[in-house]
Amino acid sequence: MKNLVEELRWRGLYHDSMPGTEEQLLKEATTAYIGFDPTADSLHIGSMVQIILLVHLKRFGHQPIALIGGATGMIGDPSGKSDERNLLNEETLNKNVEGIKAVLSRFLDFDSTAANAPIMVNNYDWMKQFSFIDFAREVGKRITVNYMMAKDSVKKRLSGEGEGMSFTEFTYQLIQGYDFYHLHKEYNCVLQMGGSDQWGNITTGTELVRRMNPNTEAKAFALTTPLITKSDGSKFGKSEGGNVWLTADKTSVYKFYQFWLNTSDEDAEKYIRIFTFLDKEVIESLIAEHKEAPHLRVLQRKLAEEITTFVHSAADLEKAIKASNILFGNASAEDLKQLDAATFLEVFDGVPQAEIAKSDIENGLDIVTVLNEKSGFLKSNGEARRALGENSISVNKEKVTEEFKFSINDLINNQFVLLQRGKKNYFIIRVV
Repeated sequence: MKNLVEELRWRGLYHDSMPGTEEQLLKEATTAYIGFDPTADSLHIGSMVQIILLVHLKRFGHQPIALIGGATGMIGDPSGKSDERNLLNEETLNKNVEGIKAVLSRFLDFDSTAANAPIMVNNYDWMKQFSFIDFAREVGKRITVNYMMAKDSVKKRLSGEGEGMSFTEFTYQLIQGYDFYHLHKEYNCVLQMGGSDQWGNITTGTELVRRMNPNTEAKAFALTTPLITKSDGSKFGKSEGGNVWLTADKTSVYKFYQFWLNTSDEDAEKYIRIFTFLDKEVIESLIAEHKEAPHLRVLQRKLAEEITTFVHSAADLEKAIKASNILFGNASAEDLKQLDAATFLEVFDGVPQAEIAKSDIENGLDIVTVLNEKSGFLKSNGEARRALGENSISVNKEKVTEEFKFSINDLINNQFVLLQRGKKNYFIIRVV
């Protein structure tokens, strides 16, 4: 077997592992799992590290299991949380589970017939029939309260200023631990992976596997990835508008692409190792090229291209690049008209707008009236005429003169017209 741990180390994807983990992965094809709790009906880029970890696992000849936490999602993981979160109702939870299944299926082929074909499971399937008494007898008696209290996720909550920890959340690590035991028994899964904040929960699982198999030499290993941060210390995965999601209905492909394109030099050098599958030589060459001419943003462009194609598609990437060029490059009216309404508004987010009735432009409306009286873009008819005389006014990215008249044919998506004075002064007419 090729050395997966060595690959994860140079990429910055390795934080810690239990003794023997690297040797196990070198010795034979190994089944490993990562859990995803359904706290929303999609996943955001905070989950990308774990998705990429499963893909690396598959590429190195091992078998990945993606576990959807239909049961654990009902409780809420206390790791890294200062307060208990609200419990989700069953309808919301089921919707979230289906959403996450759909996202994961874009990265891993769960219908594959390969020997190491990825597997998707939902822990609700084996927890739903488990009575409280049976769980207390079969699982609860294997792990002492002292052992559970020693976990950082528990200690921090008990010693913090919050309201402490409910019994519900206290049981979370036991349920996650039982998941590992179940997958070990059903699929011979011997490795659980996750973020470094999951170390306590994961090691409880390795302990349960051993204690629930007292008469055998049961193998159980743990491997964690570092929590990704930005170079300024702020949390990775958020933009000004909130989470950056992996589905286009929550974060458009244009915004997704822009998020990576706007990464700092320092972060781009780190992220291109973590979030792409480019090999070491290619990455080192890109970093060297970038350092010679940072203003060309070679790293950011390659990072944005690779991860946008991985998460969405090559066709979506092309559209995102075209949308970016509209704002920053030489775009035509035809390029603008290819944008859907949502992307158009995102490209020109924050640009002032005014409404004009469609009936006003059906027979043509002179440009001076539009620039001043109908929109307020310019302060007077005189200013409008001067600007037109200076050849500084564009309609849908094309220069116009005082003779120009608006018509239905100028509409983008049958509803917008883009005005521009000079290079950076934009205004949107919304035709209603």
